[in-house]
Amino acid sequence: MSTEPETTENAGPGTPETSATPPAEEPATAAGGDGTADAGDAGDIGDPETAGDGTAEAEDPDAGDGSSEDGTAEHSGDTGGEAAGTVADEADGGAGDDAAGDLAGEAAEAAEAARDDLGDAGGEASENEGGGAAGDAGGEDAGQRSEAEAELAAQRLERERIERRKAEKQGPVAGGTKLSGKAADLLAAVRAVESGEKPAATVFAEPPAPRRPAPEPERPPRPAPAAVTPAGPAPEAVDAVRQVLAGAGAPDTLAPQVAAALGEGAGTVLREDPWMLLRVPGVRPDQADGFARALLGAACGPDDERRGRALTVWLLEQAALAGHTALELPALTAALAQRAVPDPDEAVQSAIAEGEALVFQDALEESGAPARQQNADRTGHGDGDSGDEAEEDADGEEERPVRVLLGLERYALAEESLADGLARLVNSVTKETAGPWETIAAGAPRQAAELVRAVAGHGLVLHTGGEAARAEPAALLAAARAAGLRVFAACHAPDGSRRLAASAGDAEVSPAVGTVTGLLTGAEGPGRDADGALALDLLVVLDAPQLDVEGAAMLVESLPDGARLVLSGDPAVLWSAGPGRVFADLLAARACPQIASRTPDPGPLGELVSGIGAGELNQVQAPGKEIVIVPVRDAGEAVHRTTQLVADSVPRAIGIPAERTVVITPGHGGAVGTRALNTALKERLNPGPGRFGGFDPGDRIAYSPAPGRTLPGRVVRADADGLHLECAGAAVVVPRERVEGCVRHGWALTAHQAAGGRWPAVVVVLPGDAAQTLSRPWVYTAFGRAERHLSVVHGVEQALPKAVAEKPARPRTTRLRTLLRAQVPAAD
Repeated sequence: MSTEPETTENAGPGTPETSATPPAEEPATAAGGDGTADAGDAGDIGDPETAGDGTAEAEDPDAGDGSSEDGTAEHSGDTGGEAAGTVADEADGGAGDDAAGDLAGEAAEAAEAARDDLGDAGGEASENEGGGAAGDAGGEDAGQRSEAEAELAAQRLERERIERRKAEKQGPVAGGTKLSGKAADLLAAVRAVESGEKPAATVFAEPPAPRRPAPEPERPPRPAPAAVTPAGPAPEAVDAVRQVLAGAGAPDTLAPQVAAALGEGAGTVLREDPWMLLRVPGVRPDQADGFARALLGAACGPDDERRGRALTVWLLEQAALAGHTALELPALTAALAQRAVPDPDEAVQSAIAEGEALVFQDALEESGAPARQQNADRTGHGDGDSGDEAEEDADGEEERPVRVLLGLERYALAEESLADGLARLVNSVTKETAGPWETIAAGAPRQAAELVRAVAGHGLVLHTGGEAARAEPAALLAAARAAGLRVFAACHAPDGSRRLAASAGDAEVSPAVGTVTGLLTGAEGPGRDADGALALDLLVVLDAPQLDVEGAAMLVESLPDGARLVLSGDPAVLWSAGPGRVFADLLAARACPQIASRTPDPGPLGELVSGIGAGELNQVQAPGKEIVIVPVRDAGEAVHRTTQLVADSVPRAIGIPAERTVVITPGHGGAVGTRALNTALKERLNPGPGRFGGFDPGDRIAYSPAPGRTLPGRVVRADADGLHLECAGAAVVVPRERVEGCVRHGWALTAHQAAGGRWPAVVVVLPGDAAQTLSRPWVYTAFGRAERHLSVVHGVEQALPKAVAEKPARPRTTRLRTLLRAQVPAAD
């Protein structure tokens, strides 16, 4: 809604409201009288300018009370004009009824006649005034006459517009032109009887024509993907930060990252609190302490309140990087003590008081009973006893044991919003919304019958299985789409749509498949309705274990009431790179039906991966060289054999080219990490000088637009704008200052980066120094990325079967299970 700041600011006691009168040629003036805006103007329909003026003037205490220094007669005339404009606008906004047009014209003419009469009466009254006031009255009357002439001209324009609209509506209006389906057939039958073409008995005795499927809604063609340039911080903010860093002897190359992390006024914030440097990803506490000493001098000390608060937030952020949405209070205070914080409890309370962290009390499970959440004690003050006691029940029951948790606001609120949204979906399914689903369930294909029946009666359904099990949600998607429902499937990785369409065996499913990010940003999917919700009846999310709490919350909040949500994935793979373990928490909460697929992954690779999921590393027969073990003795040999496999052995023996092979290794650093392997692979496969941050055209890359999200792609070129990439068919331009932090070479990836994707050939590298980092989910995820061939560069000896048998997923501290159980009863 537009407003008029000038009018609002200038209007004051005694200010003539007629000073806000728009020019005579604007139709908005005719709709709102002489431009005087009172509370009634805000209700004008179809006239944003008038509505805006009314809102602006109503904010002024002297502008909308109906009083005027020019007299009651003038206000009455204004009221008549405003009423005329309101009725006219409402009538013109209708469905094209002739009577409405006549009513609008009559109301406008009657109101204008009343205005003219009142204007004449005002003129006569001014002529009868005596002596000394005559001169002043004459001057004012002249001003009023000029304004009245402008008003009359505007009224004439409005009347001509109304007459034109009436003339356009004189012709006959064809009824029923927008009807379809049964209503259109019934109207055609009635007209046939009325015209005498068919007797009534024969027409209505005919069997109804079979229903035609609703035509696919026409969507405007999507434009070619434009180059995406991530926005960076303002240059002035970067310069201000650079000055502060230089004053303390810190490298000024950090300036763009600091400005991006601290936002507007980053230089001032950093100068006032040097430990805010810890908000920059990759900065360690010892580095922040050194910067603070250089900036503050003798005033710097370990007991500084700012330091304790910054370390508290930093520890919570590190916990989020490890997957936790919160930390238990004893673990947090112990970590603060290890970093030389003299009073950890005081540091925690300071962070709570400043709103940097939230504190919760969650009930613990007793004797296997479901946990019942206590009133979450989220305080914004420093009361030391606020998180230490559990509330007693109203009937005097004993206190329940609780755990005190602290978390960052963004993740705590996301987890609560996710629980609320899931409960809404579960409770919004009624018998009225199950109509079309019963028909779909009756004709569902055999492989997806159980899943379809569960979706027919529930708003939330969990589906578990391996790669071959994707055929079941694909069949559900195809059946619902054939029934005319609005459906979409969102995958984690860009090639998920390819794999899902292949599982469905139906190319028609492809337009209804995309990525989670594309759906949330509007680049893919059906778009949103008038209420801002996704225009969907069914959303299927593949690779559901990769959902973190923020992404899951955004998806659930975007679904309308009555929609169905199916979360499908393999529970044995690594959890999300971001905080939370959404899929695992939902499986543990048992708040909805869970459908376990009975379709195993085929072939030797499927047999190997299935055994790993059960905790067994089996010997598998691979007559077609689907699985090859390559033993190595040290890191140098591991790098050499990996490069040889990708560039020579796999293309020659298996027939899979190097560009369709990916290398997976446990980490980025080390002698056999992604950095070392990518250096060796670039030298072998695409040698070049690396003139732009180490990259050359043709290099395979892994682009991370946000933490925890990786897009594979390749380098197209580099110029003054930055590094030009091609990622999943979209052009991306990464500015020069962001290349180092967002782009890596992509021949070799970590298992988290590769999760959700699959390649024809995969080379998994297990160097000897990676033995302690291996776990069953890591091995399961890495080995499961191969479609046709898996080579294992093996240097960990017995650590591999031991990790598969004895090292399950590392626990994560989350609250979703407790929150959901407090709102949704456990399903049978």
